[in-house]
Amino acid sequence: MESYQQHALEGASAVDLVVALYDGILRFLYAASGAVERGDAEARRTAVKRALDIIIHLQARLRMDVGGRPAQVLSEFYASIFAQILQASQSASRQKFDHAIECVKNVRDAWRQVAKDPTVNPAPLQVADFLSGNRQGGQNSAEYGEDAPSGSRWNA
Repeated sequence: MESYQQHALEGASAVDLVVALYDGILRFLYAASGAVERGDAEARRTAVKRALDIIIHLQARLRMDVGGRPAQVLSEFYASIFAQILQASQSASRQKFDHAIECVKNVRDAWRQVAKDPTVNPAPLQVADFLSGNRQGGQNSAEYGEDAPSGSRWNA
């Protein structure tokens, strides 16, 4: 499975890769939230670190000179969500993690809409569907729930 995922990413467009990174953030935020529920501080810290690493990566790749105002808004979003995740982790608050998850989902869904536009995202449909979780036309949002296996989806 790993080689299939790696192969799918090699053919993915920049927009598809951004969606995959957001999916990674969500996976780690769900893991952190589940760790809070279990009282597992080490697992919470590990998941938070991985989510924050992705956010730092996305922030560092912003091109303010090209992106203009949308890039500035994304930069502000990344700073805000970074702070929210830190607060959720420091207070070990599942509610704060859930709020961060909803915020990330909203922006990820906007990127998914961009990914559907063939003028912006020239990736083959099957790659875009695989990255967004639409395998064989079905939406599987349960993959990001706290019961999802830790080795599933992307290892961002």
